[in-house]
Amino acid sequence: MQLHLRGLSKRYPGVAALDTVDLDIASGELIALLGPSGSGKTTLLRVVAGLLSPDTGRVLFGERDATRLSLRERNVGFVFQHYALFRHMTVADNIAFGLRCRPRARRPTRAEIARRVEELLGLIQLPELGGRYPDQLSGGQKQRVALARALAIDPGVLLLDEPFGALDAKVRVELRRWLRKLHERTGQTTLFVTHDQEEALELADRVVVMRQGRIEQVGTPDAIYAAPASAYVFGFVGRGNTLEGSVRDGVFSTRDGAVTLPAPGCEEGDVVALLRPHELQPTDADDAGIVGTVLATRRRADRITVELALGEAAQPFEWDMADLPGVPPPLPGGQLRLQALRARFLPRTA
Repeated sequence: MQLHLRGLSKRYPGVAALDTVDLDIASGELIALLGPSGSGKTTLLRVVAGLLSPDTGRVLFGERDATRLSLRERNVGFVFQHYALFRHMTVADNIAFGLRCRPRARRPTRAEIARRVEELLGLIQLPELGGRYPDQLSGGQKQRVALARALAIDPGVLLLDEPFGALDAKVRVELRRWLRKLHERTGQTTLFVTHDQEEALELADRVVVMRQGRIEQVGTPDAIYAAPASAYVFGFVGRGNTLEGSVRDGVFSTRDGAVTLPAPGCEEGDVVALLRPHELQPTDADDAGIVGTVLATRRRADRITVELALGEAAQPFEWDMADLPGVPPPLPGGQLRLQALRARFLPRTA
């Protein structure tokens, strides 16, 4: 099922939840809607589902205009963050619910429903749990059952609203890898909402970064991360340092001269330099492009983040150093020289 969104807008008093959104999704794509709270991602998902009506614009399922159709008429599968399973029903009955609720003329036989439930229990790798109740399952198992229930009706589009938000970190990682494998098996056109950048980059074929009801950038995970269209995308998708300055004669420098970086091919004028903390390395060179004073070090799982004060910059500058045996982090108050392995430059208005 292809999905085409044309000029979608949705306003509430004093705020535009969606502001003229256009998006094309190919059949079989797994698309992540990524953004902070209030960016419009959940509103967009609910408009696609038919749970909200847009003020303007159209929702097309293939060539079919579904803008005014109900959720049932659109035949979409919807998975909520908090599972929304029926506590009084077994796992098997939860999965079968959508099939049993169909009009009599379209309702499968009991034997067909039983076969479909058995097939889906195998697909979600819970073949022995059909007789249990939701309260007897772990959070990850509940979410798998919710996915199976959504898939039972053979939806044209599968919609997931922050499906892993209620799970702990370890289970989230395991379940999203499982979901990616499931998607590769089913080829289901899928649209999922998340505010977790790592989740979006790992799962999606393409990522849609949203901001204040608009689409800021659409691209593959590699393109979004390596070639951000704006400083906003750079800062939201991955950790990063931003420095304002200007480019003259192929060299970037901050206003106070604390940072100078080669900027070959960059147009002259005011720009923002974008630098990832892991794309920096220490140097002893006197002409190091970045010279700062160590403010603090912070331990992370697999690295140490060093915070630096750079000239007049208001925000601390971060460098990620590898956590290697016998290599202690620099002490606060000391001077550190760094060179950039890669830098990106965008016009300051971006």
